[in-house]
Amino acid sequence: MCFKMAHMYIHCFAFRWKPEAKREEMERAVHEIQNLQGQIPGLLETCVGRNDSPRGQGYTFGGVMKFSDKTSFEAYGSHPAHQKLLVWLMPLIEPLELDFEA
Repeated sequence: MCFKMAHMYIHCFAFRWKPEAKREEMERAVHEIQNLQGQIPGLLETCVGRNDSPRGQGYTFGGVMKFSDKTSFEAYGSHPAHQKLLVWLMPLIEPLELDFEA
């Protein structure tokens, strides 16, 4: 009998901050994204920070989240803790996302 192993799922994101975004809001984003760890089932690891790449095309902040599987990642989108973050964050950013199975 064969079993298909579940694969880890990776969520990468980058933000261009809109001009009205304040330094305090940028710092709040770091803390609130990090604090999703432990609140979201299946979220294994979270790394966020300032983008130092000279090729960043204006995306000055980004991160990577590792999920136990794609199902956990899909549940993350509608999780109340994530939705609470999006309410105040989305008006301040132009986001870019990459999601893939690893």
